[in-house]
Amino acid sequence: MRTREVKINIKKLLDYGFILKDDYYYYEKNILNNIFKVVITFKDKLYSKVIDNKLNEEYFRVDESDAAGNYVGEIRTLYEDIINDIIASTSINEKYHYKQMRDVIKYIKNTYGDSPEYLWKNDFKTGAIRNKNNKKWYTLIMVINSSKLGLKEDKEIEVINIRYQKDKTEEVIDNKNIFPAWHMTKRSWITILLDGTLDNEIVYSLIDNSYSLSAK
Repeated sequence: MRTREVKINIKKLLDYGFILKDDYYYYEKNILNNIFKVVITFKDKLYSKVIDNKLNEEYFRVDESDAAGNYVGEIRTLYEDIINDIIASTSINEKYHYKQMRDVIKYIKNTYGDSPEYLWKNDFKTGAIRNKNNKKWYTLIMVINSSKLGLKEDKEIEVINIRYQKDKTEEVIDNKNIFPAWHMTKRSWITILLDGTLDNEIVYSLIDNSYSLSAK
């Protein structure tokens, strides 16, 4: 069983499909042609597990770090996709202060059905967004210090890293809104500052381009 500390909007939880049982909220979803089901409960924390429907017992291998292979990997991916989608859809979003960041997350969810995955322990501000068809990243959401981009201010800023055509990133970099990629290869990634000074439609177009590149 996994546990996640997250602030939840109960109305959104109920809208998602959770039901109230005694003093906790319950949700389940079958996966892999009903061979397994993911069970999520919420009380003070979000609790989750995978159940083997045939044996009617918890499938522990999904949480064993040394459990490898395509089968357990597929189960693990489906499991994590469900958890991440629930968190993205029902949590009280206190992670990001920039409206444009929240707009971007909403746009990606509505357009591609993808939500950020918070893959690093105790870091709930750095989220990877994958193309669900091949699991390749096409957006990385981050909160970083402005000095990382060579800006004079010393403050936290909200940015995304996205793919761009290889060896052509300089055609869009202006070092005001769009920068050489921070912490990723600068030949094929760029960093966009989401403080609202770059029009949303331009940002969305660059995200669409990144998604297309991830599909190749």
